[in-house]
Amino acid sequence: MFKRHLVYAVALVFFPFSVLAQTPEWGHPEDIPRAEPVTVGLAGEQPADIVRYLMAEGALSAKVSPRGDQVAFIRRITGEPQLWVTDLKNRWPQQLTFGSGISFFEWQPNGEALLIGRDADGNEREGYYLLSADGTEETQLLAASDAYRVFGMFSRDGAHIFYASTERNGRDFDIYRHSIASSKTTRLFEGHFGYYPTSLNPEGTALLISEARGEDANDLHWLDVNNGKLRPLFQPQVAARYSDFTWLPDGSGFFLSTNEGREYQSLAFYSLEQKKLEFLSTPDSDIHNVSLSASGRYLSWTTNDGGYSSLHVLDRNRNRELTAPEIARGVYRSHFSPDGETLMVWVTGPRTPGDVYTWYLEEGEFHHAVKASLAGLQAKNFVIPESVFFEARDGVRLHGLLYLPEQPRHILNPPVVVNVHGGPTGQARPRFQPSFQYLVNKGIAVFDVNVRGSTGFGKNFTRMDNREKRLDSVRDLVDTAAFLSTDDRVNGERIAVMGGSYGGYMVNAVLGTYPGIYDAGVSVVGVSNWVRALEEASPALKASDRVEYGDIREEKWQEFYREISPINNADKITVPMLFAHGANDPRDPVTESDDIVRTIRKAGHPVKYLRFPDEGHGFKKQKNRVTYHREVAQFLENILKLTDSGSQVAELGKGGGD
Repeated sequence: MFKRHLVYAVALVFFPFSVLAQTPEWGHPEDIPRAEPVTVGLAGEQPADIVRYLMAEGALSAKVSPRGDQVAFIRRITGEPQLWVTDLKNRWPQQLTFGSGISFFEWQPNGEALLIGRDADGNEREGYYLLSADGTEETQLLAASDAYRVFGMFSRDGAHIFYASTERNGRDFDIYRHSIASSKTTRLFEGHFGYYPTSLNPEGTALLISEARGEDANDLHWLDVNNGKLRPLFQPQVAARYSDFTWLPDGSGFFLSTNEGREYQSLAFYSLEQKKLEFLSTPDSDIHNVSLSASGRYLSWTTNDGGYSSLHVLDRNRNRELTAPEIARGVYRSHFSPDGETLMVWVTGPRTPGDVYTWYLEEGEFHHAVKASLAGLQAKNFVIPESVFFEARDGVRLHGLLYLPEQPRHILNPPVVVNVHGGPTGQARPRFQPSFQYLVNKGIAVFDVNVRGSTGFGKNFTRMDNREKRLDSVRDLVDTAAFLSTDDRVNGERIAVMGGSYGGYMVNAVLGTYPGIYDAGVSVVGVSNWVRALEEASPALKASDRVEYGDIREEKWQEFYREISPINNADKITVPMLFAHGANDPRDPVTESDDIVRTIRKAGHPVKYLRFPDEGHGFKKQKNRVTYHREVAQFLENILKLTDSGSQVAELGKGGGD
């Protein structure tokens, strides 16, 4: 449920002391970034300043109101992620939150208010607040504390909220109900590691509880809200994933997405009476975003077709699929309004930074509800990646998205950056990637790779890097470089590797274990010492790590991860490096980057370090994002494009790290 992704929003080691006290000191002020004034250059300039690419964005997430007449969405146009709402009739957006940015939101069932979450500079310990739909009244429901929380949902009448929290012992997620009127909080169930509320039945009497079973799977339980008794629904011998639950109006069963007994996430229905799982659609691709309209007539879902989403809507009364309106290609999230037949579709794609569409199925109307700003850039200049498959040395079929500079404007044989996604159970998909588009515009190709362990290519592929197979995926990066050296569209002799979160670990690992393959590396919020990272992981990660990595409390796994930790080979990293980390990171503590930076510098090799004091696992403040992306872009351009880079390398070597 929670992964080591690099994100610019949120996610979840209990520290029995304050946030300030847990942030380790770093005695090298030259590594603390200082935000410079934001300049964007002139519209139409080529190549455009990277800030324009960062400012090209729309909705980061969106949800349609219960009545289907408004869309609330998160936008970062003011510098931090804030809540906005637009009336679908008047079409004029209004900003509702200010100051410190928010991490998530949810509509109250009556549509008169929204619940929002806020943390402290990326520490992921959220407080909950109730904000009126016009933004004029705000009430604190739950103050931020040392506990981690995972929001579930409102009760059907909006009088209560359900959520999971570690407040009992700092490790285990228990299930809670909180009364908005009385401020009374009731613990409904004591969990062990990761238990999370995922859906409430129409009667409001039972919760579907997801129990983490690794990063790509979960068991599902039925929790009686009245007596707190838990009984299992799905606990297969071979772990599977269950998600996207949507109930029939009469509460007799629910639709879901699951890969139980099969490779891909499929559309299924579970009958409470028959206690049977019936598969309805089983393509050779994953199904997501399962949603049922309020009347039960329309069922919608999306398929992951080569990374791109396809939208499907079934008219259950006529048993026929509707023809979907034309929507920008990309990655979709979709759901029906809780009280109606309005389907909302949020889109991010290579040429779409975050648009929102609404489809009124009864009336047949389709509207572009939220349109992203391109910040003076032209969509036609954004590159659409090519889907590429290739084989690793052991015959495993790998995948990547290749972003190539347009010809003949740039050199015919551009250098290339290999990007490694987080997770590890993530997937390189054709989302809007401002840094990719900027690099391509500057004449540097980007290969967004899916090594083994990625999702989207079947359950077996996702589990090929589990436990003892951890280094097999690192070796895939060597085979990726070898493959690119055979593609005459790029220059495989000038190649860098970058990644965030788990991708940062992959960068650290491949450069130390296989020196000489890559010419430079960018590692963001990555792991260098697996034993410490697994022991100090946040509670949600610990809940899934036991399956993905093995239980670090066992000597067997401590020995294994001591041997394969990148810190062991850090002195072999001789190429120019850029590291970036947020000091408040609760998933991969900042000491992970501190130690590897110190080790490489002791060995006399060049390192640039960006240690942000007001960020966590990723960078969500606009000023920090601008600083980070400018530094990365300059670093990669200096290393990959200049023929005489000795002076740049010497400059990179400056800095602390005794």
